[in-house]
Amino acid sequence: MDNKNEFDLDIGQRHIVIQRRYEALGALNDLFIAIWFLIGSFFFLNDALVESGTWLFIVGSAQLIIKPLLKLLSLIHVSKAFQESES
Repeated sequence: MDNKNEFDLDIGQRHIVIQRRYEALGALNDLFIAIWFLIGSFFFLNDALVESGTWLFIVGSAQLIIKPLLKLLSLIHVSKAFQESES
C-alpha cells in the first residue's frame, strides 16, 4: 500500500536537500518570532519601552506570514526539481 499523497514527489536525494533547507529556514523564522514576542513581552513591563515592545510584536506578527510562504516556495521548488528530473 502506498502512503503518498498528491504532493509527495519521489526525486530522491535532491528532494531531501531542498526540503531540509526550507525546514531549516522555517525553524529559524520560528525562532526569531519567539525572540521578538518574548522581548516585546518584557518591554511591556516598562512604560518607557511599550512603544518598542509594540514594534517587536508587529515585526513578529509580520514574520508569521513567512511560514506559509516558505511552505509554498518549497512545494514550487520541489515541483520544478521534479519536472527537471523527468526531462
